[in-house]
Amino acid sequence: MIEHIESLMSELESKVEGVLVKDHVLVLDENMQHSLEQRGFGETMKNKFFLKPFESLYLLYVDKLRLLKGKQPVHFDHLMDECIKQDSEAFTKFLIYRDLRTKGYIAKDGFGFGSDFRVYERGQFGEKGAKYVVFGLTEGRRQKIGILQKQIEQIVTMGKEPVLAVIERRGEVIYYKVSKIQFHQNKDQPGFSSIEF
Repeated sequence: MIEHIESLMSELESKVEGVLVKDHVLVLDENMQHSLEQRGFGETMKNKFFLKPFESLYLLYVDKLRLLKGKQPVHFDHLMDECIKQDSEAFTKFLIYRDLRTKGYIAKDGFGFGSDFRVYERGQFGEKGAKYVVFGLTEGRRQKIGILQKQIEQIVTMGKEPVLAVIERRGEVIYYKVSKIQFHQNKDQPGFSSIEF
């Protein structure tokens, strides 16, 4: 697993240099933008290339991002604090994103189900659409089953496979593939309806 991170990150020839703008990171170097985009990082917004908060946190975590706010360097803990101010789910998103990247998947921002990501099959990014939508739940946090059911139905309607990522208290992520099953009503079997107990 660690070897995969190293091989993926060694493809980035040098550290990414970025400037903190709220909880996003602006990357100015065009060659680096292209390199990041090819590896499934970042997106262009208003003609500028930004890394999402979870991407920035991940790149800081694997020591591939040199981040500045003004002329001051920004470290992981400071960026996490900034991200949590903007989005209370930032830490959950980071844990899921880091785990998916570590396992060799490319994950992009999801469809607004909370802590969710569009996840591409290994080697399929840029060639095919995302196969999965991974959405997160933190262990111990309550969630109404009706909300989960609606999310799953919406994901299936989009033609994606829903995957539930449960974050344990220790930060470990466990994945559950989710599918819908319908139970048919039991009907009286011939010969059994007249049995008395």
